[in-house]
Amino acid sequence: MAQRQITDFNGLVMFRRDYRERDMLVKFFTDQFGKKMFFIRGARKRGFKLAAALLPFTQGTYVGNIHEEGLSFINAAKEYHQFQSISTDIGLNAYATYILNLIDVAFTDNQPLPRWYQQAVLSVQLIDDGFDPEIITNINEIQLLAAFGVAPYLESCVICHRSDLPLDYSESYGGLLCQKHFHLDPYRFHASARAIYLLRQFSVLNLSKLTSISVKQATKDELRRIIDRIYSDTVGLSLKSKHFIDDMKNWDHLLKP
Repeated sequence: MAQRQITDFNGLVMFRRDYRERDMLVKFFTDQFGKKMFFIRGARKRGFKLAAALLPFTQGTYVGNIHEEGLSFINAAKEYHQFQSISTDIGLNAYATYILNLIDVAFTDNQPLPRWYQQAVLSVQLIDDGFDPEIITNINEIQLLAAFGVAPYLESCVICHRSDLPLDYSESYGGLLCQKHFHLDPYRFHASARAIYLLRQFSVLNLSKLTSISVKQATKDELRRIIDRIYSDTVGLSLKSKHFIDDMKNWDHLLKP
């Protein structure tokens, strides 16, 4: 018989969906129990007292009946807040949704992930505070590669471990090659020095220490191409939330005079 406990926990609403006529399923990323799905009875009824506490991109302290397996239940919300900028801006919403979607796919449910819980909340907070959502997304994408079973070697050249020569990314070698070994992979990415530098920095960056960041659009576009290629060719992942971001980029091009 699965164990259960009633306890306080901190949680971030990842997504929710309607269930039956009046109920709802809400997925939380919790600080103690990892990702868990909660059954909320009567959540779709008018005047439901916890409605505001269960909105997407809401983070707070909740009281719940936690089951090790299957659905858990929310009893009360002690304090909570919604990330307002993300909730009202379709672009910011798209990037935050994609980050949470990636985390959701990368890890199994009911697995304690305190480090990634903190990173998820911090990522959403930074985007809500006005940090470049593309860069915050890139940082998460690079750091999540290991969770997908792909951990490219970005510290130095995979062959000789030199880092004082120009470097480029090689899918064949699973990491960086220095200029001395470029000839080993004619299909290396031919990335710019700036893009490779940022790729290496993103792989080890602690988001809690990020105070400001500014990257030229051309470099951001190049990073996007590099990371997309890694995810497509190596991870083999294609998410609807990512396609939506790509579509938004096309909207921007269409709207430009």
